[in-house]
Amino acid sequence: MKKNKLFLTVIILCGFYYTQAQKNELSGTISGDEDVEGIHVLNKTSFTSATSNSDGVFSISAKLNDTVIFSAVQYKTLFKVINEDDIASKTLRVALETFVNELDEVFLVKPLSGNLLDDVSNSKARPLINFYDVGIPGYKGKQKTQSERRLFEATNGGRFISLIPIINAITGRTKRIKAQIKLENDDALLSRLKNDLSEDFFENNTLDEQHHVDFFYFVQEDPLFRQKCGASNLEALMFFKLKLEQYNQNLSEKE
Repeated sequence: MKKNKLFLTVIILCGFYYTQAQKNELSGTISGDEDVEGIHVLNKTSFTSATSNSDGVFSISAKLNDTVIFSAVQYKTLFKVINEDDIASKTLRVALETFVNELDEVFLVKPLSGNLLDDVSNSKARPLINFYDVGIPGYKGKQKTQSERRLFEATNGGRFISLIPIINAITGRTKRIKAQIKLENDDALLSRLKNDLSEDFFENNTLDEQHHVDFFYFVQEDPLFRQKCGASNLEALMFFKLKLEQYNQNLSEKE
C-alpha cells in the first residue's frame, strides 16, 4: 500500500513538472514613445527569437518561467519572466521605456591636502563590518548564484527527502537548471567582452548601430562561444570578426 502511494506521488509530481514545461505560442504587442518596429525579442531560456512589426506585434514560443528579453537601441532593455497569466491568456503586452543617455552626476567635495594622514583622518568613509569583526563563523568561499543554489537543491534534495533528485532528473529540471547556469556564465562573459572590445571592434568593423545588440546575441548563441572567447580577448576578437561575416551574410539574405 505504501509503495502504491509513493508511486502515485511520483506520477503526480512528474505530471506537474511536465505541464509546467509545455511550450506555448504567445502573441505580443510592444508599446513605447519611439518607433516599435524591429524590436528584438529573445527567449533566453529556449534560445528562440522574434522581431516586432511596424505595429509592435510579435509572436514567440515560451513556457512558464522562461525569461524573454526586449531590446532596441532607442529603448532600455527589458527582462520579462513568463507567468501563469501570460500562459493562460497566450498574450504579452509590454511597455518599453525610452533610453536616455545621461551624464553621471558631479559631486563637489573637499579637495585633498596632499598629506595622507590628514586626508585619511578627514575622510568619512568607514569599512564594512564582516563576520570576522564580530567573532562569528562565516562562509569564505565563492558565493553561489541563485541558479547554482537551485541546482544544489535539485541534486541533493535536503537531508531527509532523497526522492527529490530522482524526480528532478526524470522531469528534466536538473538539466534545465544546468542550462540556465551555463547561460548566466555566458552572459557574464559576453558582458565583459562587450565592455572591453565593443568600441574598438566596431571602429574597425562596420555594422549599423541598430544591429549591435542583435549581433552580440548572435555571437553568444554559437556553440563554440565560450571555447573561442573564454581564453583571451585576442581570440575573442578573431571570433567576432568571423561571426560578423556570417551575420552580414544573413542580413544580406534577408534583404
